[in-house]
Amino acid sequence: MTKKAETKETAKQAIQPDANRRNILKGMGLALGGTVAGHVPAYAKTPAYEQHSGQHVTDAPVSSNGFLQRQPFYGIHQSGITNPRPAHGLVAAFDVLVKTPDDLERLLRTLTARIVFLTQGGTPPALDPKLPPADSGIIGPQIRPDNLTITVGLGDSLFENHSWLKPHKPKLLQRMTKFSNDALVADLCHGDLSLQFCANTPDTNIHALRDILKTMSDLVFLRWKQEGNVPVIPPSPDGEVESARNFLGFRDGSANPDASDKALMNRLVWISKTQQQEPDWAINGSYQAVRIIRNFVERWDRTPLQEQEQIFGRKKMSGAPLDGTKESQVPDYSKDPDGRITPLDAHIRLANDRSPAAQKHLILRRPFNYSNGVTKSGQLDQGLLFICYQADLEQGFITVQRKLDGEPLEEYIKPVGGGYFFILPGVVNAQAYLGHQLIEAVRNTPDNRV
Repeated sequence: MTKKAETKETAKQAIQPDANRRNILKGMGLALGGTVAGHVPAYAKTPAYEQHSGQHVTDAPVSSNGFLQRQPFYGIHQSGITNPRPAHGLVAAFDVLVKTPDDLERLLRTLTARIVFLTQGGTPPALDPKLPPADSGIIGPQIRPDNLTITVGLGDSLFENHSWLKPHKPKLLQRMTKFSNDALVADLCHGDLSLQFCANTPDTNIHALRDILKTMSDLVFLRWKQEGNVPVIPPSPDGEVESARNFLGFRDGSANPDASDKALMNRLVWISKTQQQEPDWAINGSYQAVRIIRNFVERWDRTPLQEQEQIFGRKKMSGAPLDGTKESQVPDYSKDPDGRITPLDAHIRLANDRSPAAQKHLILRRPFNYSNGVTKSGQLDQGLLFICYQADLEQGFITVQRKLDGEPLEEYIKPVGGGYFFILPGVVNAQAYLGHQLIEAVRNTPDNRV
């Protein structure tokens, strides 16, 4: 039976009087390798690691290419990490309702099929009006790609809570613990599964989240979510695109590693065969750190400009280091050993002292600003949805954050949520699915008694 005929048949089954919920889900195209449009578009097969050139992850979005702009799905790495960041982002964390490897495989197969369809676009099937519609309809009758990526990660708790999965946990994956300035809210932390949605418009992210919640309600339970965005700005007359600004008014992403440098990304971001401590199934994956960081913007807005710049170690308007004139310049701390120009406790100096040893602590940042309304005390609830990726979680985010403990910026920020997740390797063709390497490793374990 062809895929097109199979889709028609499953849709027909969904409208029978005795149709149960699982048949309805099947009628919406949840089988592996299929989409609700009945096929995987050819453009979905472009390698996901060949998708950008000369652009940086944290460049400010310049202008949308329209709703038909799309990122490829297939490749050795997942999309949504090294490709340029669009204007809107959303991170959602879930508790996973699985008991066996079969359950987890069904979850990952279903999730893969949904991501292929949502990121590549198509037409949802028309079901009987007496049944719930196949799609929410909030972005119209056609699903437009809109530059959407959905990046999948697994949390420490998923491995720890299942004896058949625990031996295969990535070596550095762990539960996020409290740093000195944190005020973590339990309901905003951790999770078995993380999904990072990035798109040109917020409705596309919300549409994708609702699709997954509807079609996978027997497998996942939403734990927390945080939306964010970054300003869309035109490039300068010379064509240079600056880093987008955060809600403290400074450019966020200066000196981010060059994501178009494949050799650098292989060293800093992606798990490789040379990292012997990691299980074989994890090769080409990465570690994700997410932090929801509230900014005390009212207090910050009353702080003198000179003090703000010394706290960050950069000039507010240009983004240049205090000893430079352009954002792209690298500060030379060798000429300022006593911190007379750039204070020794400035944010950028603590995070990266530009020494050779600091190179192993570099991380790839992909942050968004958030605004959640008003607190009970009448203050703006605004801040940074911080997201970063690295091949070594300990040498990356955790080490950098420890260096920042006690910095002057802590007076104006307060981390309240987030978590650590392992980003699954990519999917190289339509016969595979996200996490198939992990499932194969579980099934090949000799003492696996499930």
